[in-house]
Amino acid sequence: VEETLSLGTATSIKSDTSVTLVRVEYNGVMLGDSSKTDISPSGTANYNFTASFEYSTDGPNSWVDIAQKPALLTVIEVLQKEKKQKEEKTMPLGQAVLDLLPLLQGTTWTSTASVNASFISCFLNHFSPQCALEVSVCTKKPLLSASQLSDGNFLSVTLEAAYSVPEAFVPNGPSQNYMACLQVPALGKKEVPLLFMNGILKPGGEKEPLPRPKKWSLDNIMAPAALNIPNSFILGGPYEDEDGELNKTKDREFRIQAESMKRIVWDTERRCYLDPAAVLILKKRIAECQYWPVEVCRMPVASSSKGKTSKADKGDEDRQISFHGVAYVNMMPLLCPGVKQIRGAFRVFAYQDSEVLEKTKRQQSVLRDLRPQISLNKEGSGTPGTGSSPSRAVPSKAQREDKEKMTREQKFNRRVRSRDAYCNTLDCSLSVVLCLSSQQYVEAGTFLVMEIKLDKALEPKRLQEELTKRVKELIPPRPPLPPRTGGAKKAVEDYHNHVASIAVAILSEYHELFGKQLPDQGATDHQTLEEQRRQLNFELNSSGKYFAFKEQLKAGIHCAVSLPCSFCPGSFSGLIVAKLRQRKAMVIAELSSQCIVCAELDGRSPPVLISCVQRIAQDQHNIQYWLDYGAFCLLLEDTLRAQECFREALSLDPHHVRSLLLCGIVAVMLQHYEEAEIFFEDACCLEPSSVVAWTLSGLFCELQNNNIQAEVAFREAKKKLQAQQARERSVSREGKKQMSATSVRSSSPGPEQLLAAIFCVAGIPLSLLGAQPCSCFSLGLMEMCFLPEPSPVSGHSKPPCTIFMKAVEFLMKVNAIQFVRMALAHELVSQQGGPSSAYYLALARTCLLKEEFSKCEECLCEAIRIDFLNPNVWAQKGHLCYLRRDLQEAKECYERTVSFVEDAADMHFVYLHLGSIYLGDKEYGKAKQIYLQACKSSASCLTWLGAGIACYRLEEMVEAEDALSEANALNNSNAEVWAYLALVCLQVSAQPAPRASLKNTLGLEDAALLQELHAAQQRLGFGDPSF
Repeated sequence: VEETLSLGTATSIKSDTSVTLVRVEYNGVMLGDSSKTDISPSGTANYNFTASFEYSTDGPNSWVDIAQKPALLTVIEVLQKEKKQKEEKTMPLGQAVLDLLPLLQGTTWTSTASVNASFISCFLNHFSPQCALEVSVCTKKPLLSASQLSDGNFLSVTLEAAYSVPEAFVPNGPSQNYMACLQVPALGKKEVPLLFMNGILKPGGEKEPLPRPKKWSLDNIMAPAALNIPNSFILGGPYEDEDGELNKTKDREFRIQAESMKRIVWDTERRCYLDPAAVLILKKRIAECQYWPVEVCRMPVASSSKGKTSKADKGDEDRQISFHGVAYVNMMPLLCPGVKQIRGAFRVFAYQDSEVLEKTKRQQSVLRDLRPQISLNKEGSGTPGTGSSPSRAVPSKAQREDKEKMTREQKFNRRVRSRDAYCNTLDCSLSVVLCLSSQQYVEAGTFLVMEIKLDKALEPKRLQEELTKRVKELIPPRPPLPPRTGGAKKAVEDYHNHVASIAVAILSEYHELFGKQLPDQGATDHQTLEEQRRQLNFELNSSGKYFAFKEQLKAGIHCAVSLPCSFCPGSFSGLIVAKLRQRKAMVIAELSSQCIVCAELDGRSPPVLISCVQRIAQDQHNIQYWLDYGAFCLLLEDTLRAQECFREALSLDPHHVRSLLLCGIVAVMLQHYEEAEIFFEDACCLEPSSVVAWTLSGLFCELQNNNIQAEVAFREAKKKLQAQQARERSVSREGKKQMSATSVRSSSPGPEQLLAAIFCVAGIPLSLLGAQPCSCFSLGLMEMCFLPEPSPVSGHSKPPCTIFMKAVEFLMKVNAIQFVRMALAHELVSQQGGPSSAYYLALARTCLLKEEFSKCEECLCEAIRIDFLNPNVWAQKGHLCYLRRDLQEAKECYERTVSFVEDAADMHFVYLHLGSIYLGDKEYGKAKQIYLQACKSSASCLTWLGAGIACYRLEEMVEAEDALSEANALNNSNAEVWAYLALVCLQVSAQPAPRASLKNTLGLEDAALLQELHAAQQRLGFGDPSF
């Protein structure tokens, strides 16, 4: 295949330049010169020159060369011949570099290449910086087939610099060539060494700028700027986002200092094409051995003297490479789905054959194998640049030079073999010297910063559409529930029938008392009707028929109100909706995740379970109801039922991230790891900014022993958390600025206001001012503002929030104890100054759920030691003592929690438990205040019941009846509420009203309360005590 480069027009050439030509070179061979062209007055020159070169897979211009070697276009000025001059003189004006990588990607193009000024033209100011060449590049047929292009890949390796180099590296010493090398598969099993030479040793000072351009690996360039690769830059980034070894917070200061000290800079990029076979080999070798060696060394620069080689030169030529080190690059992240590049800092160690073999499974050193070629390059047979002679374009002479090169190499090999015996005697001592020199890398803490990048990920990441499809296959959507309009209609009809039957029964009672009224008797007057109504009410109440009719009507009302959805139109639907909303508010207040936990620990699982089922029965399309029910099942260790609940929630909305995460958690608990992977991956795709999703995905990968993928997930979670915290800080700063501006405007009184303030402080009447005081000033003086006190700060600084504590916060709400302990283990390792109070508090909660009380107490003691003024810790200790029935200790902990300005997270249960302790200690006044505080913050049936009991014990019957009525409105099936209502009614007046209350106390389990109720009945002589 033949590639063709066509030159068009050169623009912006200075007008004082008369005649120019363009020389085209590629891979060290001159392809030809254009014709000499005059420069127009506008500064343009039309060359119309075409050059080409042959391409072959095994020849000199192969895939490897085209990928990493550009074409050089040199603009040369032809000077006028002097009188006695035989040949024309030329002067290079500038060079343009043409990247040929798009040829491998199947692209032919026409572009404009910028021409960079050469050293001479820069010195003479003889060249315009805007000069450019129009170039067209094409091939007769594509270099790569469609399958090679789709199944192959492009690899680029950028070596930026080596920092914290040994003290023996002196910039002013003898010239040295600092080199590094990495070997990668390129063409099937054939490996290609990517050699980085001519590193520049820079003294300490300013850091390298960012961004800065990447450079070609070229020698003998006339224009320095031509080394820069177009549109390719080193961007840098936060150390924490890197993939290397020195990316921890503790390494930050060392990295910053090293970057401003003595260093070796390459900033060079090497690229190569990987055919499909090489891609498979690359994946296989990374899977077999995750560490790949990057060798570094220093070699003296050869002397440029001509003639015979002296003995000293021969000794230099055969000298071993010095400061031979190696950096171990972890390539395993490239096997993670969607990962296309790794970049970071990698420590340099002394090169030892046994250690390299153990870590990388490579038996030979690449630099040692390349040393003969490097030595030949030092003699002048390396890749030539533009300084090579034009006569090399003649094929015969090029062949002669190749023969001379082979001859020199053979002579070199003979010299090496002839001195083998002598070298063997020095091997032991030389190895010791080399080892000592290489050891200086470790002592200095040298590290390389490099980037390895692929055009396509080795393991493609699954698309969101594919993941959604897989989730739907695992959890097919449930068919919609049929509307129950028939049920609602029937319930209303039954209610109407009940009303009609009761009306007929009451009418028959009326006829028995007053007889039937005939039509011809005329209308009854209003006074007579009112007297008959009072008499009928008396008869119905005294005979008990009133309560019988009421019970019959209650059944119809209860049936209609209990319908979950689809009400028929009419005035009755408003009653049903209002009742349902009231019941939902009651259930949501009492069935939060912490309420479920406390209910389980208090032995109240059956009522909570019934309440969960009732919530779902009311609205089966509410995702939160299913998630709460599943979380409660996890608390009861009923994993299968929890799985059904979470899958039901996910079937309602396949894009609900929390449902996906919970399905993944349950799948892990049931050891369905393939399903769990799909759930976690889909959650990360649907909400890429979720810290919890990435953290849980990392914990799952670690559970699968996929540590590299876990590190990638954790790093992504840290990025999201940092971005989230940055946004929060920005919003906080904006809020503070607005508050500051408002306070400045409001706190700038005028002269009259200042004078009025002085008069008020001195006790002088404001009327002496001769004017009315300013309204805003008087309001400010009359009103007293109580500002909230700042949150209590302990002696210890608050540790920063981490991704693992974010995950723990989510997992504790859903009772996923297995994942909680995994996250806490990571939190324990990641904390530099030891565990935090939040860590011990979360660990104590897990122990409390597992009823490991002694371990829970130890954790709480540590949490209190670290942060004595944390209300959440004292609340948790109070819960522990309460469950242990150490009520006095619990009382002290709860009282301390309530005394803090900052509320604990679960104040609702602090109030409930503290109020119950006060009731047990007969401190009814304190109990009343605590329960009223609970009612104010989050009212529920239990809070109003506690307030009602306290008021009843204080003999405040009116307030007790009001509180118990509120409790009954929130939950009319609580037997204890009905019992105290009955007691209040008995104490206020011995009327027949308490009969309904007495009937609803049949399920009461409190024996003492039942006995008190029976005693009140006997004392007042009302009702049957055995009822």
